[in-house]
Amino acid sequence: MEIKRDYYLNKMINRKRNGLIKVITGVRRCGKSYLLNTLFYNHLIECGIEKDHIIRFAFDSADDLYLIGESLIELESSKKKADPEKFMAYIRSQIKDDEMYYLLLDEVQLLGAFEAVLNSYLRKDNIDVFVTGSNAKFLSSDIITEFAGRGDEVYMYPLSFSEFMSVYSGDKYEGLSQYMLYGGIPLVVLRDNQQDKASMLNNLFSEIYIKDIVQRNRVKNVGELEDLLSLLSSSVGSLTNPEKLKNTFHSVKKSKITSTTIKKYLDYFEDSFLVESAHRYDIKGKAYIETPKKYYFSDLGLRNARLNFRQFEPTHAMENVIYNELRMRGYSVDVGVVPTAQKDKNGKVTRRQLEVDFICNLGSHRYYIQSAYSLPDEEKRTQEVRPFTRIDDSFKKIVITGDIVPTQYDENGILTMNVYDFLLNANSLEY
Repeated sequence: MEIKRDYYLNKMINRKRNGLIKVITGVRRCGKSYLLNTLFYNHLIECGIEKDHIIRFAFDSADDLYLIGESLIELESSKKKADPEKFMAYIRSQIKDDEMYYLLLDEVQLLGAFEAVLNSYLRKDNIDVFVTGSNAKFLSSDIITEFAGRGDEVYMYPLSFSEFMSVYSGDKYEGLSQYMLYGGIPLVVLRDNQQDKASMLNNLFSEIYIKDIVQRNRVKNVGELEDLLSLLSSSVGSLTNPEKLKNTFHSVKKSKITSTTIKKYLDYFEDSFLVESAHRYDIKGKAYIETPKKYYFSDLGLRNARLNFRQFEPTHAMENVIYNELRMRGYSVDVGVVPTAQKDKNGKVTRRQLEVDFICNLGSHRYYIQSAYSLPDEEKRTQEVRPFTRIDDSFKKIVITGDIVPTQYDENGILTMNVYDFLLNANSLEY
């Protein structure tokens, strides 16, 4: 079954022949290779590009490596990368004329000196390069530094809820429950039963994500790293920092882990795209607050698998889904803080901080968003919108709820919409 990823495919199409190296990044198994080698490849064919002018090469494929005289087994056992000279010789042998050739290179970080190789192709007027990479270091340290601004990123997430529903046979209500539980990793979504989904998620975590982080960063105390990941999984959407996590380790695990080590492990999780951190932003003071932060998982299925599906909280799950959807749509997302001061009847001043779940920015657009799984009464609604009433700018303020309510503004200009309308309509924030 083909899952359409038109949002990302259009990004690829719009970047054709722009003189840059197009880099598809994202968490492992989110669909990068499928986007590159199936969806984008089919697009090129439909545009009339001859097959011999599309060169596909995967550096984790034994068959492809054989074409350049390399052995996957030998490279794996010796921890070496593919020989760049052999690869470039192969590419030269494939280019027969001055017409445009498209290089679709999968897992290119497994090629030795790949930065220099790709930079050399930018000098060729008839070569357009598209590559995938699996970790943020590949993007940040190599693309930005080595390509000197000549890398163009297409960042890819697991399936959005809208993409998920394109292949889900049930209604949107049951669909969201399944999506919040098992996530949007395409291989998992296409499994038929829940036991298979859970088993695959557990296997992916242990055999790919953890192993990848440990090997890439040469982690020695794997137990501590896994404990931290479990702790992070159990506190999705909660404010935390390395010092607070260290204290939890000391009191619960009787561990002597330092906050410095925890900070390093958190960076590893973000580096692998497993989690993202949202910074706090003082709306009135117009300044960032460095710590604490909130952490969200790029895929809720992976988060739930980490806890063996024992700790499913729809309130936090919906908040995580909304965060991911906003990031998929290209917004930078922060956690808002609104300092307030109130006097009681005795004149005593009480200072507190009200929280806005998300501040979303994209160009000149800004939205303030509260995630409210349920609004059972007016008291709860008043509580949710209270931070909005302390913000004195004109940007749109929105409450997204799990309740089935119509999308409408109240007398204060605050918009309320249900989460299904938000997730299934890419332009929902512009209502």
